[in-house]
Amino acid sequence: MRFYDFAKAIVHPLTGALFAVTATGYENVPATGPLIVAANHRSYIDPPLIGSWFPRTVHWMAKDELFRIPILGTLIRWSCAFPVARGEADVGAIKRALRLLKEGEVVGIFPEGTRNLSGDVESKAGAVLIASRAHCPVVPIGVSRTAIAMKRLRSSHVEMRIGAPITFQGSSRRATKAELDAWTVELSKAIDDLTD
Repeated sequence: MRFYDFAKAIVHPLTGALFAVTATGYENVPATGPLIVAANHRSYIDPPLIGSWFPRTVHWMAKDELFRIPILGTLIRWSCAFPVARGEADVGAIKRALRLLKEGEVVGIFPEGTRNLSGDVESKAGAVLIASRAHCPVVPIGVSRTAIAMKRLRSSHVEMRIGAPITFQGSSRRATKAELDAWTVELSKAIDDLTD
């Protein structure tokens, strides 16, 4: 058994018991093929929670600082995550994401690029850029009340809603900045619509 599957077998029931998690929209998840998962990000528990409740293995793009933390960095790698440098165009991370998608895997991205505690952080174009280059759909996910989950436990009633896949394909081989900007707004709205 892979570490990811082992962790999922533990985290799924644990988060369900602690946070009274409900998840909907599984019918929107393609059973096979390349896919990007794009979700809002309010808490440190978002990646393991989404990963354990999503029906397929998610390879999260995670900030590179986490991989330098002893033990945690190893566990994150074992959990199929890979590093991305924030605040710059990390070509290596983009290439790795594209390679995983070419292999038919699922890549997880938080378009806001960081935890958005205030709700004021604007989404970045990374998710739609990679999706357009990989010619794969993006499944938006909205998670609600994870920011208060650790304080309120079961009274937090965490909810995960999986939206319908969205495809972002431009008029030419490479998307224009205008197209990327418009798609980023579209994806952000789709995620917001799934979030309380």
